[in-house]
Amino acid sequence: MRMIFVNLPVTDLDRATAFYTALGWTRNAEFSDASTASMEVEENIVVMLLTREKFAGFLAGQIGDPAQATSVLHAVSAADRAECDDLLSRALAAGGKPWQPAQDHGFMYGTSFTDPDGNVWEAVWMDPAALGG
Repeated sequence: MRMIFVNLPVTDLDRATAFYTALGWTRNAEFSDASTASMEVEENIVVMLLTREKFAGFLAGQIGDPAQATSVLHAVSAADRAECDDLLSRALAAGGKPWQPAQDHGFMYGTSFTDPDGNVWEAVWMDPAALGG
């Protein structure tokens, strides 16, 4: 099984941890410390929240500021349209901001938001019947 680790720089680790916990993601204490919070989305998807100082230790150049320019769109699948809307509601209630209006293409639906640091997330549902196969 492959895993996906998304590493994000954050300005306030406690605030970021609280935000992602409010989304329903779980902090893994074994892989968290004073400069890192490991947030499990699911068994094989982990978001690593790193203080900007810790994040800088992994880079050869400068850290970008997601609040100033979007360079990555993180998308997570949802079971249905309601889950997309629920994730958006949780994000906004926890201090996130709306990003783009909901996208409804009939067979595909998505919502989007930014975390308190400006990192963009999308929740996307696609009708399984539209996938064919």
